[in-house]
Amino acid sequence: MLPYGRQSIDDEDIAAVTAALRGDFLTTGPTVGAFEAALSARLGGPGCVAVTSGTAALHVAYAAIGIRPGDEVITTPITFVATAAAAVLQGAKVVFADVEAETANLDAAAVDALVTTRTRAITAVDYAGHPAEYEALTKVARRADVTLIADAAHSIGSTYRGVPVGSLADVTTLSFFPTKNVTTGEGGAVAATDPAVLDRARRFANQGTVRERELMRAPDEGGWFYETHSFGLNYRLPDVLCALGLSQLRRLGQFKAARARLVARYHEMLADVPGLTVPAQRAWADPMWHLYPVRIADGRRREVYDRMRAAGVGVQVNYVPVHLHPVFQDLGYRAGMCPVAERFYSEELSLPLFADLTDADQERAVEALRAVLG
Repeated sequence: MLPYGRQSIDDEDIAAVTAALRGDFLTTGPTVGAFEAALSARLGGPGCVAVTSGTAALHVAYAAIGIRPGDEVITTPITFVATAAAAVLQGAKVVFADVEAETANLDAAAVDALVTTRTRAITAVDYAGHPAEYEALTKVARRADVTLIADAAHSIGSTYRGVPVGSLADVTTLSFFPTKNVTTGEGGAVAATDPAVLDRARRFANQGTVRERELMRAPDEGGWFYETHSFGLNYRLPDVLCALGLSQLRRLGQFKAARARLVARYHEMLADVPGLTVPAQRAWADPMWHLYPVRIADGRRREVYDRMRAAGVGVQVNYVPVHLHPVFQDLGYRAGMCPVAERFYSEELSLPLFADLTDADQERAVEALRAVLG
């Protein structure tokens, strides 16, 4: 089966992980700091905390900005469930705003209409790697005096009006799952422009531990002593995985160029296929494409999915709208709340896209799609 996404691992990645395994630290060592520093540079300078997954990054972000019961978080339904679930786990009510029909990114006007006095955060998702409309979203967030979060699980390496993802929102979360633009196996990160938020994120991801003498309530205890000042969890990303991430970051530009070339080939090869819409790109966006999401008209998405998978082409659907999952329906969310998102879901199909996808395999995917759609 040709996968819709997969990691790209080379000998330098393997050597980096091997070196970490042979070193003194498997976790909580110097490679973590080196990875965080390199990540910060790639994101345009915000401080970073490496964590164990993209889901952990979202949980840490919501905790660091103080989301609590009674708060509202506005986000998109076209995302993996973690974007919303992590806010619910902090006790918040999630409010789903509809998306732009062309990009499936959060619609700033829809967000603006849903802001209340209980809103504490707006979480945008850079769907498929295409940045959301951060200028418009920032205006909404500033008027409401709330935190703007970028769920950039798809978009490390992308830029918006020349500014790298990671420097566009107050807080940014990343994922390094194997299908993402760079991988640490499992892993994620939180970036924040406010040092106080970054400090709270780091403490939450390290079980609330305080080791700095100047911050302790009992600083005169022995060298073994530490204090827990707030509740947190162990979301630390170990040195072994940070070593892989550090090596992967060196190839970020190479990965972006490979994905851009493949996207351009898809655009060309699919331009005349009836009943098919290729992904849109705004003039101000320079995406690092994580997905290649086409739209299948006339209610044929299920047929195309089944027949392409039967032909050995691993297409995927990204995503089931979050408010349609049973766990959210049990909380009172219903179909019809976000009609643009729901229509997008009914038509969306992700074709194979990853840095090592060969021209021959890409052509095989296109031929299979053409065979179904005629």
